[in-house]
Amino acid sequence: MTVLVEYSFLTFYIMYMKTIKNLPVYLLALIYLVFGSNYFFHFITMPPMVGNAATFAGVLFTTKFLLVVKTLEVSLALLLLVPKTRALALLLIAPITVNILLFELLIAQQPGIGILMVILNGVAIYQLKDKYLGIVRTKLSIA
Repeated sequence: MTVLVEYSFLTFYIMYMKTIKNLPVYLLALIYLVFGSNYFFHFITMPPMVGNAATFAGVLFTTKFLLVVKTLEVSLALLLLVPKTRALALLLIAPITVNILLFELLIAQQPGIGILMVILNGVAIYQLKDKYLGIVRTKLSIA
């Protein structure tokens, strides 16, 4: 009986720790899924933009550039939820995250969720750093 209790506790603990470890990825995916889907389905009312932010967003909207970005956000958020594609999705979504932060800081001049998104993206990439070592590691060969 005690072995069964210890086994179930250990199983629960391992599942709990995996969930905690993946929390930054899940939060980032949730943010991108909600706000990316909002572009298509309009379930969250967004406050009107003013000044440079309105001009910039207007150009993105009229040129369909925002449609491409929002499609990428939703598709990459779904890839974040799949463990096999998570490392690739984090690298591909990082430039979008940085652009959101830069828009908030430089154009809208109102820091917001972009700061949290950059932190979540950075933590998630750091957690998967072993998968990226092959990109940055150089091999010297003497011929």
